[in-house]
Amino acid sequence: MPSRSENIAATPTASRRQHLIFAIATVLYWSTLYIYVPILSPYLEDRGISIGLIGFILGSYGLTQVVTRLPLGMYSDVMSRRKPFLIIGMLAGLISCALFMLPGTWGGPLAGRLMAGICAAAWVPFSVLYASYYPANQTHQAMGTLSFLTVFGQLVGMSASGSLAAWGGWNYAFACGIIVAGIGAIVALFVYEPKTALAQAKAPAPTEGTTHNRLASLAGIFRSKLLWRVSILSLLAHGILFITMFGFTPLQASELGASKSQLTLIVIAFMVPHAIVSFISGRLLAPRLGSRNVIVAGFLLAAIFTAAIPYSDNLTWLALTQAGNGMAQAMYFPLLLSFAIRPFPAIQRATAMGFYQSVYSIGMFIGPYVAGGLNSMGGLRAGFLFGSSLGLIAAILSWSKQLSDED
Repeated sequence: MPSRSENIAATPTASRRQHLIFAIATVLYWSTLYIYVPILSPYLEDRGISIGLIGFILGSYGLTQVVTRLPLGMYSDVMSRRKPFLIIGMLAGLISCALFMLPGTWGGPLAGRLMAGICAAAWVPFSVLYASYYPANQTHQAMGTLSFLTVFGQLVGMSASGSLAAWGGWNYAFACGIIVAGIGAIVALFVYEPKTALAQAKAPAPTEGTTHNRLASLAGIFRSKLLWRVSILSLLAHGILFITMFGFTPLQASELGASKSQLTLIVIAFMVPHAIVSFISGRLLAPRLGSRNVIVAGFLLAAIFTAAIPYSDNLTWLALTQAGNGMAQAMYFPLLLSFAIRPFPAIQRATAMGFYQSVYSIGMFIGPYVAGGLNSMGGLRAGFLFGSSLGLIAAILSWSKQLSDED
């Protein structure tokens, strides 16, 4: 655990204005990534792509992150810099939206989704930089706030998605994503990075001894049982998320007759409870009920509401399942995120976060990819029931494993 001196060094020095700039950058970043997500599976189907290949394209977003997030986190720690990666991430999001607009069948969308994964990899330094705005003993609160900003940005982008497509066609959403990413890159230039990180970046080149210490430090991160546990749980959690709202739920809505504009209502039904519970999960629920109990309950509820999706016979019932799922998934995401970095000092946090996010990115790929294959054989019901089974497995693992010294 961080020493008292590290806690003092991590005392927040960011002003309200600097918090606000970071918040705006975060909202723009996630809006860029998710401005087309609700229409993505219907859009791919409209281009004549098979449902199995749709699953692969959806999952390729996570495949890129498996490869890039850990090296990016390690490099960020070596540089002791976070801000440059935020700007690069915004530009990658811009390129991603442009690639989706290329003519043809599957080549442009696949390239766009892969590039979106590179954009999402910037979330490693994003999250670590924001944690540095808070004392080390307030990681739950920092990650709760960051999760709220994440969900709010996703809500802004996803809420606009259906309406944009209805007004100007499928490509209108991608064009607006380009504009949002451009503005985000400009805002990222003004994001505050604490001087302690800048001072570390100017430190002398490592000697043989410090190189040995760094290797030992890496080994210590990778041996952390807590990091492995929360990473595996997050893998299952992201498998559920990318099978449901960020995967095939919009397609389920389309099969029930939802228009492009009505997809927005399904998104709001999921994202509003998701945002609210994300904000209170670490602040209210975990201190009163215990982190492990909150995580277990969240996974059990996610399993129930995911299984209910294919049995919804109208859009109203589908919206109710999404409200429940949004609440349930928000119960565990902020807590898992905070557990991933809380045991580590600031200089190791980007590496730990990179490892955590690389592992859970496997779920982003495997979840929709396997569900897509099951859907091609047994319809959408098969994929959603697979997602539900992931929730049950995660609940059992959460209950059987210690998640912190405090639980």
